[in-house]
Amino acid sequence: MTLGRVIGTLVATQKNEHLKDRKILIVQPVDLDGKHIGRDVLAIDSADAGVGDTVLVIQEGQGAAQVLGNKKVPVHSVIVAVVDGFEVVE
Repeated sequence: MTLGRVIGTLVATQKNEHLKDRKILIVQPVDLDGKHIGRDVLAIDSADAGVGDTVLVIQEGQGAAQVLGNKKVPVHSVIVAVVDGFEVVE
């Protein structure tokens, strides 16, 4: 899983039939200090996330299909949780 921040939405007039009712969000991976790391990803929202939310993203095809409950969905990344907060203990 990857920690990220939702930075935008993607609107598509044409989608795969299995994704018609799904929201696509743009997620910026972040480290535990909230600093941007890596490349931005497009992720299907399964947690009712919105712009500005910190989220957990699963990035594997089989896991994404399991979360969405459909093996025919052509998806790699899915938002699985909105993070309310976290604490790092060293």
